[in-house]
Amino acid sequence: MLGRGLAAGLVTTFRRMMRRAVTAQYPDVLPELPPRSRGVIALIEANCTVCMLCARECPDWCIYIDSHSEQMPPARPGGRPRSRNVLDRFAIDFSLCMYCGICIEVCPYDALEWSPEFEYAELDIRDLVHERDRLGQWAATVPPPPGLDSGAPEPKELEAARKAKRGGGPAAGPGMSFGGSGARGGGPAAGPGMSSAGPDAPAGGPA
Repeated sequence: MLGRGLAAGLVTTFRRMMRRAVTAQYPDVLPELPPRSRGVIALIEANCTVCMLCARECPDWCIYIDSHSEQMPPARPGGRPRSRNVLDRFAIDFSLCMYCGICIEVCPYDALEWSPEFEYAELDIRDLVHERDRLGQWAATVPPPPGLDSGAPEPKELEAARKAKRGGGPAAGPGMSFGGSGARGGGPAAGPGMSSAGPDAPAGGPA
């Protein structure tokens, strides 16, 4: 039918005209972002051990880390001095970052976290290289982790720990016996040229 699309468009237009317009009053009113928004990567410097894992796994090579090693006094008298890595520089070039989150996932000590902050645009692309001081300021805006799901099953590790605690020790594994010195199965299985009948029994050789 000729003009059917035009009529449908006019109906939609008149329907919208009767509704109140809703406009986001940004920047006066900040938007409510989802809990898992990927705004910017924040650094918790106290957790960083300079393992370089995040820089090695970054597909864009946009993480720059510099460090040096320091000798620490021994933990006890007569012990050997320990070596500790000290962080000198931690920077992320957000002009190269593609916000994949791999650096956050591979960090073994949770030194990197997602922050919902997104207002860090710059007029010069070279200013998008943010050093550890700026990354540390964003750490204060990291939301707390979500609570555990009440309907989720209990981790298997907790049940295994309870069983071990009730039994007084770890469960017996292959090649182990808790029956005492006189219990069988406490040693390796008898092989060719060996006898498990006792020290006075002749060793049976191969037929």
